[in-house]
Amino acid sequence: MSPSTPRLRRAPLVLTAVLAALLCALTSPPAAVAADDGPADWTARPAGGGGDRDARPYVYLEGTPGTVLQDRLAVTNSGRAPLTVRLRGDGRAGAWIRFAADTVTVPARTRAEVPLALTVPPDAVPGDASGEVIAVEGGEEVRVPVRVRIGGPTLAALTVEDVRISGGTIRYALVNRGNATLTPRLAVRADGVFGTLLDRPERPLSLELAPGRRVELTEPWPDPPALDAVTVRLRVTASGGARDEAEASATYLPVLPAVGGGLLALGVLAVLGSGAYRRRRRTGRGTPEPPDTETETETKAETEAETEAETEAEADTRPLVKAGAEK
Repeated sequence: MSPSTPRLRRAPLVLTAVLAALLCALTSPPAAVAADDGPADWTARPAGGGGDRDARPYVYLEGTPGTVLQDRLAVTNSGRAPLTVRLRGDGRAGAWIRFAADTVTVPARTRAEVPLALTVPPDAVPGDASGEVIAVEGGEEVRVPVRVRIGGPTLAALTVEDVRISGGTIRYALVNRGNATLTPRLAVRADGVFGTLLDRPERPLSLELAPGRRVELTEPWPDPPALDAVTVRLRVTASGGARDEAEASATYLPVLPAVGGGLLALGVLAVLGSGAYRRRRRTGRGTPEPPDTETETETKAETEAETEAETEAEADTRPLVKAGAEK
């Protein structure tokens, strides 16, 4: 028998073992799919549409004050275990929503639709109102936007306020003073002593400003001047004729020259003060103090009184001396 005969006999055994291993790998489910105790996948969105492409991005309703508007919320459970979702409204329009059931249990791989009713208050101001539907399951939360258009005359009003300059940042606030939701547009211009330093054309801002809402915003200015007096002007506009402007001023000074100038001024003041002090000391040493005028006057009066008394006494003694001489 040739030496290659044992190898030929072992070849079928090896081939059988390899085929068995491949068959086990193909028939065994992946560990991630087989695990049933992981977090269930679920979504919440406005009902309607045949798939994700047709799904509405938010709940949109229109009505006049005092009317009741209806819609449905779809909760889809794509996991292998049932889940219980709690529903509530948030925001201005969300507070007007009532659900057919605040808690809904959705079986595995099932979709449930929950009716909701939104009652527009009788005193609601015409315009746009916004809010959210919040679905909570365990530690997960899904928010569905709600937009309501309230019938009646609308007013678009927008103001830009509190403009201030801080180094390389322009800070400002936008306030929606009307009753319609606005998408503001902003233009920025900065002028210095020698001309225009910044001129940014009008562009839309990535925000929706609900009625009555105020937001604090910043505009970067990466290359402000080192030495200049600047006036920054902001202009905001929005659909419906909303428009406003505001400005702020700032003075830019180099840090090191300003500090050096302050130190130089302090040095000059110190030298002047020291010179004045030395002059006062020299003047005090070389000039005698002035006499006391009041003391000198009193001394002179006393001397004159003594002299007058002596004269009178001498005059009284003269007759006596003369009489003695005659005797």
